[in-house]
Formats: sequence, structure tokens, C-alpha cells
Amino acid sequence: MESINLNRLAYFAAVVDATSFTGAADRLGITKTVVSQQVAKLEQELKTGLLVRTTRRVEPTEAGRLLHARCVMILREAENAFAELAQTNAEPMGLLRIAAPNDYGSCTLARLAAAFSRKHPACRVDLILADSKIDLVANQIDLSIRVGRLDDSNLQTRRIGSFRQLLVAAPGLVKRGTVVQPKDLASLPFVTNGALKKPLQWHFTKNDFERQAVRMNQTLTINTTPAVLAATLAGAGLAVLPDFLVMEDIKAGRLTHILPTWTLPAGGIHAVYPAARFRPPKVTAFVAMLMEQHKRTALTRLGR
Repeated sequence: MESINLNRLAYFAAVVDATSFTGAADRLGITKTVVSQQVAKLEQELKTGLLVRTTRRVEPTEAGRLLHARCVMILREAENAFAELAQTNAEPMGLLRIAAPNDYGSCTLARLAAAFSRKHPACRVDLILADSKIDLVANQIDLSIRVGRLDDSNLQTRRIGSFRQLLVAAPGLVKRGTVVQPKDLASLPFVTNGALKKPLQWHFTKNDFERQAVRMNQTLTINTTPAVLAATLAGAGLAVLPDFLVMEDIKAGRLTHILPTWTLPAGGIHAVYPAARFRPPKVTAFVAMLMEQHKRTALTRLGR
């Protein structure tokens, strides 16, 4: 079979929807003769009758009903494709509501939101920071950034990047030579993050094959990550914290990375969206900036 002129599918669908050639012509803004000719050519190409014509209305045959159902899907997909393409060229505008955890929002997203607002002055940003998960639909959230384990849901997600978990302490808390492997940590004071499901049990790996599991000695429990950092800086004990939160303190000498040759499980950073077919330009533009920032950070870690 030769290729079908897809325009004829639109003419045919319009006739079925309008139940007449005249109605279809009015809807399409062309003459009745053109519609009739195009549908007739479609029937010739398919070698089957698609419409039953009477003096009062036009009805599809059984084959016509099957084709019409497919035409509706094809034409809708075409419209969606054009709409999506149009959005890629549109300027972000309006209110962009973003939800994120306190730690990641404060040290990463706040600066990025400021840069985004300067780049797209027609767009306003509302950054909502909370360690508990927010109902995106009920709170009209356009985008949520979630850090760590991603629970299964009916929301749409996109991986932005990853982060390392680092064991840190204030300088001088751990005496030189007293901690050479993870099992040496069990008796030391530990600041527990109460927001985690298993805040005391940690699994360390070295060279991909040597593993040790350690249960920490809980001396202080705090339920927000920034407060855990503050207590750790004050010398309350060791703590496991994300690299994006502590790297500046490590570089400045305010914190020490304990057991740097051992690694803890890495975590993911994801963009989470309410279920929708298209993403507004304001959302796609912000996620693109965030992904570019993570790419630069990853290259910096590799020394490139």
C-alpha cells in the first residue's frame, strides 16, 4: 500500500464528528467539494467504504468506525506534539512553586532560584522548604526536589544527580590514630538524624569488596539535617551528612572527613512532578538549570 495522505484522515474524522460534509467543511474552513473529494480518495486508497451517505446525515461504516477511533488518537498525538514543541520555545513566566527538603533547599536551591529569577524576570519563584513530603496536587506545587530514597508513587520523576554521605566531626573530636576502620566508631559520640528511618545503622565499603556494618553510639538526636550539622560543628559528636551540605565546612577546616577511604551508600536527587502530559516552560527551564549545576559539580569532583 502506498503511503496515506494524513490530511485526509483529518477530513474524514471531521465528517464523522459533524455527521455531514457541509458541517465538516464549515469546521475546517474549506469547501464541501474538497472534503468530499479527499474522503473519496481515502476510500480509494484503503479500498473500502468508510461512510454511508444519506440525504440527512453521514454515518460511518464498521470499517469507518474503527478508522475513526484510530484517527482521533493520531490527530490528538499530532496536536500534543505541536503543543509540546511550542512550549519548548516559550519564555518561562508566571509563578513557579517548588518544594524541597530544608538542607538541599537552603544550600543549593535558594541560590539557583535567585539565578533563575534574574534570567527569567517574567517568572516568580516560591520555594517551600520542609523535611516532610508535601502533597503536590493539593498544594499546587509545580516541582518537588526529593533527596535520598524515592518512594514508589503515581508521580512522574527525573533523576537530577546523586550525592555522597560523609562521616564528619569537628576537628579534634577524633584523636589521631584511634579510628582506622568503621568498627572503631562504635564507642564514639554520634549525633543522630531523627528524620531517617535507620539513623544509627551504617554500612561502610572499601575497595568495593570490604564491608563493615556499624551501630553508632547515640548521644544526641535531632530531627532536621541543618540542626544536625550545627550540633556537629559545635563538637557534639560525629554525624553522617550529605556532601552538598558539608563540603564547604570540610574545605574551610571546620569539619573533618572521618575514614575518607571508606564510603557510605550514595543517594539520589530527583525532580518529582504532578502527573501531567506536558511540563510548563518554567518547570523545564528550572530543571535544566539544576541539571547543569549538578553536571558542573560532578566535573569539579573529578578535577576536570
